[in-house]
Amino acid sequence: MALPELVLRAPCPGLLALPWELPLAEWQATEVPLRDIAVGPSRHLVRFVEADGELWALKDMPERIARREYGVLRFLEEECLPAVRPAGLVLQPEHDTALLVTRYLQGSWQYRRLIMRLPPNQPRQRARLFDGMISLLVDLHRNGVFWGDCSLANTLFMRDGQTLQAYLVDAETSEIHAELSDGQREHDLTIMVENVAAGMIDLATRLERPPEIIPQLIDEANALPDRYRALWDVLHAAPVFAFGDRYRIEGTIRELNDLGFAVDEVSLQPVGEDRARLQVAVGDRNFHGDQLRKLTGLDVGEGQARVLLGDLRAHQEWMCRRTGAEVPDRVAARSWLDTCLTPGTRTAHEALGRAGSDVQAYCDLLEVRWLLSERAGRDVGNAAALAELGASAPTDSAAKTAVADTPTGQIPRFSDDEP
Repeated sequence: MALPELVLRAPCPGLLALPWELPLAEWQATEVPLRDIAVGPSRHLVRFVEADGELWALKDMPERIARREYGVLRFLEEECLPAVRPAGLVLQPEHDTALLVTRYLQGSWQYRRLIMRLPPNQPRQRARLFDGMISLLVDLHRNGVFWGDCSLANTLFMRDGQTLQAYLVDAETSEIHAELSDGQREHDLTIMVENVAAGMIDLATRLERPPEIIPQLIDEANALPDRYRALWDVLHAAPVFAFGDRYRIEGTIRELNDLGFAVDEVSLQPVGEDRARLQVAVGDRNFHGDQLRKLTGLDVGEGQARVLLGDLRAHQEWMCRRTGAEVPDRVAARSWLDTCLTPGTRTAHEALGRAGSDVQAYCDLLEVRWLLSERAGRDVGNAAALAELGASAPTDSAAKTAVADTPTGQIPRFSDDEP
């Protein structure tokens, strides 16, 4: 018998001990710690294994495709792009197949589970998913990655502050290039529109949504390229303006920073006698995350960092008013960590029944407090926000998969503590 060839980036005892010599379909739950996790439509068999205290996803596919996807996922990891992380590749010549091993993305959601928990008359919530997908596709294209099968089924979502971060979970058809042509990007957009429309219509039919929602879903899918181009244009615009109007550089940088992008380099190229063309080299979408990391050492998502920085700045302003003097950033950051974040994450996480991450729970607390304060016309404080947060906490295993709305019902908080 031809022995399997293992390439494991996480050579843990439990992972090494799995029956790699057997076809994945023959693995038995009585002998292997399999986890029963629902997956969307897939061309290949996908199973989940719990080993060494972690959850791993295994996909059975032809060797050629497995090698290519493994290579693409390695590239995405090196470029710090949002995608599942490759953990290994197992070749099974005896069965003429291969197994791709990836780390399960803890706290992630499939779009089907998200949409099933939303009323059909809330296009704003679907727009949050689409915004995440658009951002992911733009990030991939900027790094020369042609997805080839952009769809909701091939995307996982994770809460990041008050946004949804999208992650690529299937790179079977992906290609890596030095740079993508406009034609390649447009082709990816066409694939995305067709797949998203088909996925949403299929799910609406399964959920027995009213037939009149179908045209609306198609319109939403058809609008995705415009949203993509708007973001792409912001990142790649090269405006021409009078040389004396250099204040516009600051405005451009602020706009990019608000979107979460760090600016690596700014250049002004003369155009004519008194005109200049602005070109901006944009880095990764981690502007707020980098700021927070430098001040506090915290490593969180970009959306969470945006929320936490706002809270830190508010605390710094309070310290300035209290002392009547300027408070250095480092001093304010240490005070904020001790008096706001540390106790806040603990109490917010407990109020939510310890569902999800403690940092996300604190972001939810801040959002609920702001919404309640807007309604009351004054700052209601943490106690009222914690009470409201606790009222929506899951009370049993079934409730943990339900949506708990904020006071305005605009921002659903998903329990992300289970696959």
